[in-house]
Amino acid sequence: MKKTAIKFLLSFMCVAAAVPASAQFNLKKAIGGATKAVQAATLTDAQMAEYVKESVDWMDKNNPVTPDDNPYTIRLKKLTEGITEADGIPLNFKVYDVIDVNAFACPDGSVRVFSSLMDIMSDDELLGIIGHEIGHVMKHHSKNAFRTQLLTDALKDGIASTGGKAAALTESQLGTLGSGLINAKFSQKQENEADNCGYDFLVSKGKNPWGMVMAFEKFLKMEGENGGKSSYVSKMFSSHPETQARIDKMTKRCQADGFQRPAAEKTK
Repeated sequence: MKKTAIKFLLSFMCVAAAVPASAQFNLKKAIGGATKAVQAATLTDAQMAEYVKESVDWMDKNNPVTPDDNPYTIRLKKLTEGITEADGIPLNFKVYDVIDVNAFACPDGSVRVFSSLMDIMSDDELLGIIGHEIGHVMKHHSKNAFRTQLLTDALKDGIASTGGKAAALTESQLGTLGSGLINAKFSQKQENEADNCGYDFLVSKGKNPWGMVMAFEKFLKMEGENGGKSSYVSKMFSSHPETQARIDKMTKRCQADGFQRPAAEKTK
C-alpha cells in the first residue's frame, strides 16, 4: 500500500503551529529587525541555490522515491528521454510513490511526479503536465515563490551567514519550505505564461504539445466530478471558466502550428 503523501510535511507544519515563532529557528542566529531587512535584500542567488538544494534533498530523503527498476521510474525515464535541461538549468526527474495527485518542479530543475498522477494520465498528458511545470521554472515563477516564502517566513531570522554560506535550516523549516515547493500557487497570468512557455519547451524537445490540452481537459472533468477538491487541480486552476479558456487557447496554438492530436491512450 502506498504511503500517505508527504505526511511528514503535515506533521512538521502542525508542530510549527503549536510552538512560538521564535522556537522555529536557531536562536543563535536571531538578529534585529534592521539587519533582517538588509539580509533579505541581499540574499544571493548562490544562497538561494543552497536552500533549494537542501529542501529538495530533504524531501527526497523523507519521501518514498521509486527505485530505478520500478515501473513508474522506468516509464518516467522513457518519457523524459532527451529532456535534460531548460534554458541551461539541468533537469532531474524522480517519482514519489504517494497517493496525492500532484507534480512540481523546483528552481534547480528538480521535477517530482507523484505516482498517483501517473496512474490517471496517459503518456502524452503526463508530458503536457511536465512541460507546464518546467514552464514555471523557466519563467522564474518557482524561484520567486521560493524566495518570497524564505524571506517572509520566520526563516528570515535564520538567514544570517558568514563567508557567504547560507545558514543551516532546521527540520521544521525544511518541512515548511518543502510544503511551499509542492503547494506553490501562481496567479492566472503566471499559469498562462507557464502554459505558453511549457508549450514552446515541449516543441523544442520534439514532443507533441497536444498532451497539455488533453491533461487540462482531464483536469476539467475532475473539477466537475469532485468540485476541484484535488490539491493539484485547485492549485493549477482558480476557476472553471479560466480552465476552459486555457484549453481553448492551447488548442488553437496546436491547430495553428499543425500538430495532430494523438489518439486517446489508456492510462498506465
